[in-house]
Amino acid sequence: MSIWWIFPLAAAAALLLTGVLRRYALSRSLLDIPNERSSHSVPTPRGGGVAIVLIFLSGLPLLAIAGALPTALLWGLLGAGAGVALIGFLDDHGHIAARWRLLAHFLAAGWALICLGGLPALTVDGFTLEMGLLGHLLAAVYLVWMLNLYNFMDGIDGIAGIEAMTVCLGGVLLYALASPGGFAWAVPLLLLSAVAGFLFWNYPPAKIFMGDAGSGFLGLVLGVLSLQAAWVAPELFWGWVILLGTFIVDATVTLLRRVRRGDKFYEAHRSHAYQYASRRYGAHKPISLAFGAINLFWLMPIAALVASGHLEGVVGLLVAYAPLVWAAYRYKAGARQLQEV
Repeated sequence: MSIWWIFPLAAAAALLLTGVLRRYALSRSLLDIPNERSSHSVPTPRGGGVAIVLIFLSGLPLLAIAGALPTALLWGLLGAGAGVALIGFLDDHGHIAARWRLLAHFLAAGWALICLGGLPALTVDGFTLEMGLLGHLLAAVYLVWMLNLYNFMDGIDGIAGIEAMTVCLGGVLLYALASPGGFAWAVPLLLLSAVAGFLFWNYPPAKIFMGDAGSGFLGLVLGVLSLQAAWVAPELFWGWVILLGTFIVDATVTLLRRVRRGDKFYEAHRSHAYQYASRRYGAHKPISLAFGAINLFWLMPIAALVASGHLEGVVGLLVAYAPLVWAAYRYKAGARQLQEV
């Protein structure tokens, strides 16, 4: 059964549905109003990421029927993804306490891990590392961090969509290199297609924002796909984590510096490196495109070397992340917000 028709259909459906959601947000006055912590200056509708959620989750059963998606991954993505999107949607429409959001996030991560079978053995410098229960707990923390950091990084026009599309494109490449005979590439390609339809509306200057429902969903799904990749081939996990490097490094450096300084790290702020950079250059588009270019021309080739066995995973990770950490400090990730670039 051919599955190629699913991807352009998903992109077209996401494009149309995002337009509908924009009208809905405007009719209900669901707007992000600029404040001192915002990176935008014009009230903008939010919640467009729901289109990504609905189209992606609707496409998964089609892939499963075609034999291109394992049942375990199907249920893991459906259950965890729907749960995270729902809590984000409710938070978009009215505040939900952080403790309840975090509980929901861990429940979603736990569901995904149960469906996947937890964290598989990883390879580190040629050795197989089996961490058992500790590994499963670390995997849950990893998924919750991916979910939240994606929300933190969705702060300027286009950046979250461009990140998801380029990472998914890299994921398709990794599967082509390490598992050319399978259909593991179909899920990231479906996600790429759904995000492409949304990005038409979110590309700078954005006509609608993603919202927590979309950003948290994307972070969780990308995290789950990276863990699923480890079950296909251990080196693929390192490849996916390399692909996710721009978001992981910026968010993690920012968090660590804020925690070290004693800030309330859970409060809204605009001290990520990408936010300082967008204020320095006075526009969102060059920063969002720069993130995409880094993914395509720096991280993707290194991830491909890892996936093809030409570079050890941890070594590739360190090589890929080193200049990203330098750039994060260069653009003041986590610095006090009075310390502009």
